Amino acid sequence: MQVVSLRIHPVKSTAITQVSNAYVGFAGLRGDREWMIVDESRAMVSARELPSLFGIRAEPVGSPEGGDSPAVRLSAGGSSYIVRAGGRAVEATMFTRPPMRVEAAAESASEWLEQVTGRAGLDVVWCANPAERTLNPEFSRPDDRAAFQDGYPVTIASLASLRQLNEWIEEAGGDAVTIDRFRPNVVIDGEIPFAEDDWTSVQIGGVRFRAAKPVDRCVMTLVEPTTLAKGKEPIRTLSRHRKWDGKTWFCHHLIPDTEGAISIGDQVIATSD
Repeated sequence: MQVVSLRIHPVKSTAITQVSNAYVGFAGLRGDREWMIVDESRAMVSARELPSLFGIRAEPVGSPEGGDSPAVRLSAGGSSYIVRAGGRAVEATMFTRPPMRVEAAAESASEWLEQVTGRAGLDVVWCANPAERTLNPEFSRPDDRAAFQDGYPVTIASLASLRQLNEWIEEAGGDAVTIDRFRPNVVIDGEIPFAEDDWTSVQIGGVRFRAAKPVDRCVMTLVEPTTLAKGKEPIRTLSRHRKWDGKTWFCHHLIPDTEGAISIGDQVIATSD
């Protein structure tokens, strides 16, 4: 198995950014979901309820290592806006989890976001300290951390599994879906579909990960991220072939045990109990 694609999403739920290499920290790939869009109560707003976020491209333009406040350029519809950290510490929430301390933007992006999405009251926050975030203790250790990823720091997807899924979809008369529907960080190719179900650890290049758990999929996968067209796949087919505990499953969550760089072409070595 080897890595065939690497992806980051600088602002949660915005467009996918493909990269040839990435640095893996304990909180995930550097630059991945370090920013999040929130509403007036500072609750997460994602593409689940606002699919137009898929049309916003985000590009990091500053870093603490360079001495600047972290910043990200948001672009959509021919316009752009730079959001820079440096605002006051505030609390934000994801799903129904306890609030976590984050950093507000130095200047509000609310007006620009309203022009692009049509929704008022949105703004952007930065994950200043991923250690503020606690993960599900059933699948993690007390010192594990993440930024604004849904559940765990890194998500890996297998093209072998996607090929099997698309065979099932097409057998039922549906149209194949792309791996973009699942928004993974690391895409690998191999021979055995769903081999990742049994993994306990993974090494990608020189970086070691624990395999935490499979990913339960939500309605966000029903939206084609480029056209924003919505259908019944892949949830309909996953419900027939990959449903247990009342949920449908595709991709796998990873938790880094070491830090380091990974690249397209890296060998992937997995172990299972």
